[in-house]
Amino acid sequence: MSRSPRSGLIVVTCAALLAAACGHSSRAKTDANGCDTSIKLPPRFCAVVFTDSGGPLRHIVVRKNGDVIAGVLDQRRQPGGIVAMRDTNKDGHADVFVRFDSTGAVHGLVLAGDSTLYASTAHEILRFHWTDSSIAPSKRVDTIVTGLPARAIPSHSLALDTHNNIVVNIGAISNACQTKEAPGAPGRDPCPELATTGGIWTFRLTQTHQTMKDGTRATTGLHNAIALAVSPTDGMIYAVSHDRDELHARWPALYTDEESATIPAEEMIRVATPRADFGWPYCYYDYLKGRRAVAPEYGGDKQQIGRCARLIQPLIAFPAHWSPMSLLFYTGKMFPAAYRGGAFIAFHGSSTRAPLPDEGFQIVFLTFKEGLAADYTMFATGFAGGATSASSAAHRPVGMAMGPDGSLYVSDDKGGYVWRVKYK
Repeated sequence: MSRSPRSGLIVVTCAALLAAACGHSSRAKTDANGCDTSIKLPPRFCAVVFTDSGGPLRHIVVRKNGDVIAGVLDQRRQPGGIVAMRDTNKDGHADVFVRFDSTGAVHGLVLAGDSTLYASTAHEILRFHWTDSSIAPSKRVDTIVTGLPARAIPSHSLALDTHNNIVVNIGAISNACQTKEAPGAPGRDPCPELATTGGIWTFRLTQTHQTMKDGTRATTGLHNAIALAVSPTDGMIYAVSHDRDELHARWPALYTDEESATIPAEEMIRVATPRADFGWPYCYYDYLKGRRAVAPEYGGDKQQIGRCARLIQPLIAFPAHWSPMSLLFYTGKMFPAAYRGGAFIAFHGSSTRAPLPDEGFQIVFLTFKEGLAADYTMFATGFAGGATSASSAAHRPVGMAMGPDGSLYVSDDKGGYVWRVKYK
């Protein structure tokens, strides 16, 4: 089943001198090789600005012809949608933009082959088709899933598994499934939100107009697993999930504001068993102690492990409030061999660490040893531009995609940039 296009195409070129204008300007400081000097990378790596005027860009994909396609959030009076960007004169910078499906914010994107694009809005998963190398898709748009629970900012990240399914993150609506949003309010037990949120679901690619009842819950107990991918090595679902907030705001007698800023870790998980449970909202992972603890909404006192002891442990934990946004297993050949088989994780940067400075505006590289996450190193930093708060940060990384040559593309929903990271 299909439906007519939701909006007409909007084509913008540099020559047109329109509002969205050029994909590259002089805002970034570059060296003699055209590398953005504000982005700090390991030796011999270079970040070239593909565009600096894309708007609030979320997840991205790259087609074999080099076209970059990005989901776009709503901004002011302009609805979001999807933008396709092309470098027609081969100077490394986008000069043609095509906006389509511009009736609402789009967060998640994933390509099947090179001709089928799946995109997530706040409530739907849509499918677009290319019949050739045109920058715009055909008029046919399929609705794969409808009626998804929505968060204030769309966060239904997408991946494709090896069983002809689309994998979807459905983040929890509340912070800890409380009876009400107020200090000291207890959590609901059992939490009714877990029936439709707080986990990862799969839906069949061969069916249209599916609803939540048609999906299969792959895992539960994840507050918001925005960084989502399927490993090309073992075929399993991996994710890095945002943990809870407001420990001090809701329980000031129990947690200091410094503890609230540093305790609830961001967890990387692997879905190795059906309906795996990682504990939200009843538990959180204490980054400082390296263990799960009972949430205060369910009688926790910072020390109590109780019902959390039986839960699956994360592969690795990251500092609180770094806000993981995308996960990419590197399979390309451009980067040195040490990067193959590892994973990049893009962090959006925190906004809830007061009174401590915000941090986490970066991309890390995670190595694996014998199938387990071993350790991570900083790969790309400098996105915040020296700022110590999310509101003043120059850039906030969101999406990542690998180009056909093995380069790494990175999107930014604060400054509207897309970088292409290459190895010299």
